[in-house]
Order: sequence, then C-alpha cells, then structure tokens
Amino acid sequence: MTNDTTDASPAESPEDSGTTIDAVTNAASDIGAFIRSQRVGAQVSLRQLAERAGVSNPYLSQIERGLRKPSADVLAQIAKGLRVSAEVLYVRAGILEERPASPVRDALIADESISERQRQMLLEIYESFRNENQGKPAE
Repeated sequence: MTNDTTDASPAESPEDSGTTIDAVTNAASDIGAFIRSQRVGAQVSLRQLAERAGVSNPYLSQIERGLRKPSADVLAQIAKGLRVSAEVLYVRAGILEERPASPVRDALIADESISERQRQMLLEIYESFRNENQGKPAE
C-alpha cells in the first residue's frame, strides 16, 4: 500500500514555506510603501526617482507596489535618488537590524555635505570604536 502524502521534514513543512513566502512578500510590500511615502514626501515623481536611481520606471513601480523586492545595490541607488541614508532603507527591507539611537549616528546620517560612501565609512568607524570600547572603563 502506498502513501499519497509526501514526507516533509519539520524544518521544511508546507506551512513553514508559506510563512517564509509571506514574510518576503510583506517585506517587499513594506519597503515599497516606505519608498513611495519618501518619494511623495520629497515631491519627486516616479519617473524622476527612476532616472536618479538608474532603474526603469516599471521596475521602480513594481518595487513600490510590493511586487518586487530590490537588492541592496538597488536600494542604495534609490536611497541616493531620495537623498536618504541607504541604511534606513536596508533596515526597512530587513537587510540590516535596527541599531539603538545615537546622536552621533543621527548627525552623520543627516549630514548632506558628505557623500553616501563617506557617510557609510564614518558610521563603520564609529561603530567599530563603540564595539571596541564596550565593557571598557572610561578613560
């Protein structure tokens, strides 16, 4: 007698794969809605942002509608086009974990006089100093 049900390991049950797909879909929808709200708030058209970010109109529209989940590189391009920190988009997309608030980090992120690359480098240096000094007594 044959068994018509498929054997699925507990780690890969159909319910789990559906949950994973739902999580990815929700993340794509959330980042898309966030990008759209930032674009509208900045009074930038879809076409203008697509041009600034170097992506096609249809692709950006699909991202905003939650039909596509952009890569980290595309998010960085969109962030540049919106003049926001790429880190903000990475956190919203679930690529990075949100970090505790810090006045220094906030100031670096808000500073428009430096490039995105310079900003990211300074943030990395700042975080490395914080991690190095964690648990050490103040000098």
